[in-house]
Parts: sequence; C-alpha cells; structure tokens
Amino acid sequence: MQKNIRRALISVFYKDKIAPLAEYLNKEGVEILSTGGTRSFLENLGIAVTPVESITGYPSILDGRVKTLHPAIFGGILNRTGNEQDDSEIREHGIPEIDLVMVDLYPFAETLSKTDDEAQLIEKIDIGGVSLIRAGAKNFRDKLIIADTGDCAKVLSELQSGSCSSSLEFRQRMAARAFEVTAAYDDQIAAYFNRHRDKTLRYGENPHQKAVFRGNLEQLFVQLNGKELSYNNLLDIDAAINLMEDYLDYPGATVAILKHNNACGLACSDSNFDAYKKALEADPVSAFGGIIISDQRIDRELAEEMNSLFFEILLAPGFDEEALEILKGKKNRIILQTKALELPEKQVRSVLNGLLVQDRDVHITLTDGFSCVTERNPDPREIDDLFFANILVKHTKSNAIVLAKGKQLLASGTGQTSRVDALEQAIQKARKFGFDLEGAVMASDAFFPFPDCVEIADKVGIRSVIQPGGSINDQKSIDYCNAHDMTMVLTGHRHFRH
Repeated sequence: MQKNIRRALISVFYKDKIAPLAEYLNKEGVEILSTGGTRSFLENLGIAVTPVESITGYPSILDGRVKTLHPAIFGGILNRTGNEQDDSEIREHGIPEIDLVMVDLYPFAETLSKTDDEAQLIEKIDIGGVSLIRAGAKNFRDKLIIADTGDCAKVLSELQSGSCSSSLEFRQRMAARAFEVTAAYDDQIAAYFNRHRDKTLRYGENPHQKAVFRGNLEQLFVQLNGKELSYNNLLDIDAAINLMEDYLDYPGATVAILKHNNACGLACSDSNFDAYKKALEADPVSAFGGIIISDQRIDRELAEEMNSLFFEILLAPGFDEEALEILKGKKNRIILQTKALELPEKQVRSVLNGLLVQDRDVHITLTDGFSCVTERNPDPREIDDLFFANILVKHTKSNAIVLAKGKQLLASGTGQTSRVDALEQAIQKARKFGFDLEGAVMASDAFFPFPDCVEIADKVGIRSVIQPGGSINDQKSIDYCNAHDMTMVLTGHRHFRH
C-alpha cells in the first residue's frame, strides 16, 4: 500500500545528511514543519519551513525541553487514515496530518564519553524525540518514520522510485529500525543510571580487559568466604548452576567438578562423600584449581576430604558448622551457599553489532522418551547411565562426547571440530586415569554423520549409545550396532553448545 508524502516533520540534532532528502521533499511540494536549529538549517538551504509553533500555538519553552509535545503534532502523526472517528476529530480540532517524521535523538552516549557531569548528561536525555519516533513507528501503516539520519539516502531512493510515496513493506522496515534506535538509546540511559549497581570485577576474561557484572548475585547465593568473584569465576559458576539444575531431581547426591565451563568430573551416588570421590576420579589433574558444586549439604567428613584439593570455588545448599570451619582455612577459597532459584528463560549473547536472544535449553529427554532403534534393548543399568550421560553432554561444549558407567563420568571429549576427535579424546582420557570402558555408555550432543564413532566405541568395549538421530546415515550406525550386539537409543533432541 503506497502512501504519498504531503507534509513532513523534520527536527534533528545531526543535520549533515539531511539536505538531499529535504531538498527533494521541497521540490515535490511537501510542506515541511520544523523547529529551532533544524528550521534555520533548512531555511539557509532555501527551503520553505512552517514553524512548529504556528501549529501548536506555543513557543519552545523550558530552555527547549518542550517543543513538539502537543496534541496538534501527535494527533497528526497518530491519526489512522480511514478511521472515521480519527478523521472527524482531527478536522474538528484543525490538526494537520503529518505523513513523514524525521527525528533523531540527543547524543547521550557521545556526551557520556566526554564528561561525567550529571547536569549535562541529564539534558541529553531526549523526551520529545523518543515520543515522536515511537508515535511514527507505531503508526507505520500510514506514516514513514526516519529515526537515524544515516538512513536518509535509502529513504530518498524509496521516495524517488515511488513518486514521493513509500510502500507498506518499507515503512514497516523503517518502524522496526526506529524501535531498535529507541531501545538502544534507552539501554544507554538505563546503564548510566544503574552504574552504581554494577559490580566492578577485578578484570575481564584476561587481565587487560575491564569488566563489570550487571545483576543481583545476592538472589543466587551467599558468599561465606573467599576473595571477590572474577569474570571467569562467574562464567564457571553459571555453568555449574545450570548443570546442577538438571540433576536436582536425580536420585541421591550429585557432585560436579568443572574447569573452563566444562565438567571434568561428575557422579551421582547414595552419599555426597562417595559422589565427590567418584567425580574427582574422572580427572584429578583438571580438578586442580577448579570449581565444585554439590546438591547436598557439606558435612565435616566431606570437608576434610575436599580440603586436600586446591580448588577455587565450592557451591552447596548448606554447610555444617565444623565443615565450614575446615573449608575457611584457606582464606581465598570462595565458598557459596546456594539459594533456590528460577533461572532466566532467555539467554542473551552479544554478537557483531547486536544481540542474539534464545530460549534457554531446558529440555531433558526422560527415559520413557528414549526410542530404541536396535534389536537389543538397553538393560536397566544401561538406561540409568544413558540418562545420566545425556544430561551431561547437553552441558558440554560441542562437538561433545561423554563416556559414563555406574552414574560416573569416565571422560568427555569437549569442543572438538569433529565428533571422531571428541570420542578419541574421551577414550584417551579415560585410559589415562585407568578406567575400564567395557560396558560403558556413550552420549553425543548431535547425530553421527557416519558410523565411524560407533565402530570406535565398540572396539573399546562401549555397549550402549544415546544420540539425537537425524542423520541420513543413521541406519548405517544402527546396522553396525545390531551386528555387534550394541544398543542405541535416539532422543530426537540435539544439544549444541557453543
């Protein structure tokens, strides 16, 4: 649906890119409304301008804080063409329709980069501009909004190709762009006002990088001992809490040891002590300097056992008094008492010049959701281990393979560029620490593109496999399993982690 431009409102801070579009509008007979500096700029170009004050009947007041905030302006932007009530009311009140709105925003971020003077910064918080942009964007079916003067060239091209009119598709794209502009602007201002709530960290991922944490850690845990949390500590804590969240309903006690966001040890057992011992067995080398998390209260016996290991952080829902006294013996050791919490439903990650937002991966395939595709079905012990391993592989960097037996992580292959490499890494690591892989299970975060992984697994004694399935070569892997008395279950859910 094409919309002709007959009247435009132009009021901008940055004027260097607006001349060609303004001159085109003037040449096409479009009436241009403007204010202050923009009005002077356009008039110096020889363009006739109608002052906004002549429409509103009010001058710019409060040192320029109020110029366009008036029903005579917003009524002309928000009126819906063809709506009988809207048409009647703007005629009754003599409100002129405005078809194009070109407004940018005061340079808040730029000012902040030059000064910390609060009075100056406050004056750079735009009110009327944001309101005009949102009004024009909301009414995109009838109005064309330009919220960034950098877009003037493409708007000019659109109008020239449409005899001073724009398409609905183009107006909708410009509305989306407008909301992006105001959202980013509001984020800048919110960050400024929240600056005192930001937790400045010692440094970022590396010592030469500055970092802050923006959030409320007190909702998550109470720090009982140790130095201030670092950027990398928080990444590991996040990985640990998300991992343990998926084992909370698992019977017995669960202990995990993590390094660089991946579990190097994990076990479930009837006792917290035994779970820790088994988790440590998986990789006592990587556990050095790592982070430990338990879903059970820490008692004196376990604290004494843990105290012989150098680790950075311990998270648990509670600590016996004697246990805490032992663990506090190392003053820099971070001890966190976790609270019951609900993790955010969304994950946000900065990418290029924007953000990626996705649902958190909360899916867990229960055992009754397993689909056995081989002639041999997994026995009860294998089912328990497959479930255990499939949860862990979900929290392991892709490409990922997890080997487990007796609800104990034997080894994992993490962050490899091929699935075969991940498996071979896991096998090598399991052998390094003396594990017998006969009867172990293998979990994969994504499908096997070829049967090579099940062949390699078979040769080291792995008898049961869990994977999402979905490869065009699934049947080749299934056929191999059938020929070698292996069992394979499919979940139908991939768990990439990058």
